[in-house]
Amino acid sequence: MKILHLLSTIDPRAGGPTEGVRQSGISLASTGHEVEVATLDDPLAPWLDAFPLKLHALGPSSGNYGLCPRLVPWLRDHASQFDAVIVNGLWQYHSFGAWKALRGTGVPYYVFPHGMLDPWFKRTYPLKHLKKCLYWPWAEYRVLRDAERVLFTAEEERVLARQSFRLYRANEEVVAFGTQPPPTDRARLRALFFAAHPQLADKRLILFLGRIHEKKGCDLLLEAFAAVRDIDARAHLVMAGPDGGEWGAQLRALAAALGIADRVTWTGMLTGDLKWGAFHASDAFALPSHQENFGIAVAEALGCALPVLISDKVNIWREVRADGAGIVETDTVDGTACMLHRWLCMEPAAAAAMRAQALATFTQRFTVDAMSRDLVRVLRAGARHRDDAFGAPVQAASLER
Repeated sequence: MKILHLLSTIDPRAGGPTEGVRQSGISLASTGHEVEVATLDDPLAPWLDAFPLKLHALGPSSGNYGLCPRLVPWLRDHASQFDAVIVNGLWQYHSFGAWKALRGTGVPYYVFPHGMLDPWFKRTYPLKHLKKCLYWPWAEYRVLRDAERVLFTAEEERVLARQSFRLYRANEEVVAFGTQPPPTDRARLRALFFAAHPQLADKRLILFLGRIHEKKGCDLLLEAFAAVRDIDARAHLVMAGPDGGEWGAQLRALAAALGIADRVTWTGMLTGDLKWGAFHASDAFALPSHQENFGIAVAEALGCALPVLISDKVNIWREVRADGAGIVETDTVDGTACMLHRWLCMEPAAAAAMRAQALATFTQRFTVDAMSRDLVRVLRAGARHRDDAFGAPVQAASLER
């Protein structure tokens, strides 16, 4: 099949959707499929050269919305060359532009919301949600309504997506999602990380790796760590992610006010061997998010046999809890402190069993090969459906209250 992915940006700082497209594209290409990516990035953006798939940078775009005059004409001219177009993410021009260009053309498009319909945003940013309510009927509602399928990466995401807007119609399907197996040369990667951060070599590291953003619960993690710091004097937080701007400065001030500044290391964004070294050097991975669609970093941690300490707002929490691959609590200071306390006090044999189960959970549930196979299944089923044969089972939801 020939597949076009559409994203607002492939900047690696944008997080999981970009990485998911990169990894699934490589996997699909290795099995004979053709994968191309169109983005609203400026053709001169510095991160384009390192992207491993055929790329069409249609920018520059303008404003936070990413208005891009070249997108719709380009899609109208080129979409017929593809068997399917996959829209990654909502609330920027690329999704509405895809609908505008592709409706009525016979070229099917599919939408990954990537958690952007989670009602957490409605509760946390009510003024922004009011603006979205005005925009919704004329744009994103139509994008979802007319998509061949709306693809969710967890059952939890599918259920939550129905709760944000009164008007909702989508051909829903839950598909596998995952990531490449991590590199296995653990000793070399650990050594590289400790060479970059020698002060951490004798510590028991709790790793946070992701965007420094308020939805990630970074403040909860700092406050909870302060509450349990006396359990093990070697315990140390590693906060790995892009700076976070004003929020990052507030978090550093919070760490100082809590008296744990000397037990928190801020590494900035880690990529490549240093990222994998951080995973392999750590004792556990922590993500007490208020909202997390899938959590590529959670899957990566599991792939490194690292137990994950996550909130029940990370949409794969049910799988983690059922398998015993980590510890799940609520997204509160008390819940996060409970996770840390349980891990730091766990008997060595139980901790070793949890590490083994973390790797087993990754292998059984969250590999990129499983993700690619499931995606191809959905795309082929859609093609059969359009040819008046039979389609894949779909959970259709229509909520127009």
